[in-house]
Amino acid sequence: MLWIKTFHIVFVVSWFAGLFYLPRIFVNLALVPAGSVAERERLLLMAKKLHRFVTPIALLAIGSGFWLWFGFGFSAGWLHVKTTLVAGLVVYHFWCARLLAQFMRGESTHGHVWFRWFNEIPVLALIAICILVVVKPSF
Repeated sequence: MLWIKTFHIVFVVSWFAGLFYLPRIFVNLALVPAGSVAERERLLLMAKKLHRFVTPIALLAIGSGFWLWFGFGFSAGWLHVKTTLVAGLVVYHFWCARLLAQFMRGESTHGHVWFRWFNEIPVLALIAICILVVVKPSF
């Protein structure tokens, strides 16, 4: 189980790197001047490649998490909260995909300030999840 836990941590860290960086690219896309086609295309290419790269990593993180869940059981209240937060991160991941598709179609309606706030969601989730996993509060 320690090997699974190790790989789970690696996959989670990698997934979070993508969840932190992809919305940061959205901030930059929202700041691109209307006539700067090359800059916009470069940022879109980066965002597409990052999303395509991080999606299988997210699946590996979730899969190894399930493996650990079934290995250790699902009885503690903190684990229920953590699982809910992870489900929220999955929704956030799909939301990023939807926002990327809007950028690709030229239909994004949000400004850079909105994306800066949007970028903070996984940070807050990470803090909460780390507290839950380390402290294991009883609910």
